[in-house]
Amino acid sequence: MNLFDIVGPIMVGPSSSHTAGAVKIGYVARKLMAEPIVDATINMYGSFLATGGGHGTKYAIVAGLLGMLPDDRRIPDSFHYADEIGMKYRFGEADLKDVHPNSVQLILEGEDGRKLEIVGESIGGSLINIAQIDGLSANFSGDYPTLIVHNLDQPGHVAEVTSMLSHKAINIATMQLYRASRGGNAVMVIECDQEIPKESIKWLSHLEGVEKVTYYSLLDGGNEEDELS
Repeated sequence: MNLFDIVGPIMVGPSSSHTAGAVKIGYVARKLMAEPIVDATINMYGSFLATGGGHGTKYAIVAGLLGMLPDDRRIPDSFHYADEIGMKYRFGEADLKDVHPNSVQLILEGEDGRKLEIVGESIGGSLINIAQIDGLSANFSGDYPTLIVHNLDQPGHVAEVTSMLSHKAINIATMQLYRASRGGNAVMVIECDQEIPKESIKWLSHLEGVEKVTYYSLLDGGNEEDELS
């Protein structure tokens, strides 16, 4: 336990779970998209849906999708900034099962046509869990550089990915493997201690049997203050 577990995060808003956590879910989703978001369907669930209005949860999620962090003073005006840059957004009710009460389903489209569906959970104290990506389990925190590889459930893919990481001197912090069915769709979720080079991610995406590669980086992807001012 550290000091921030006791006093809470530095943030704008009344709630570490309903506001700060919601911002972080949106922020991680934007980083996973790796391009500006032009359209967002935001389906709320549980406590997010029932009590989020008083905590500014809707503003918080949109703020994160715009690239704002939990301490950004512009969070209460996130709708204005989204409208200003032409990002479309709408809210609904999510039909989810076996998720945390503070959950949201994000159905996103980027400016280059990329599509991404994410289920994020705010688990308290601004901590989050990205529970699903494109309908498959993920379960990562957003605290480490994270590689998500969607592939066919075939021999050799895990070895290809881990060999690449070893070659680049990247240490694996955690690794999770999921599959929808034997021989069907599978996913690797790998949290790393170091950032993965872009060329390595591009190389993975071209491997036979790999259907999609998504990467969450901790590096700053650009000056959001300039973009939204």
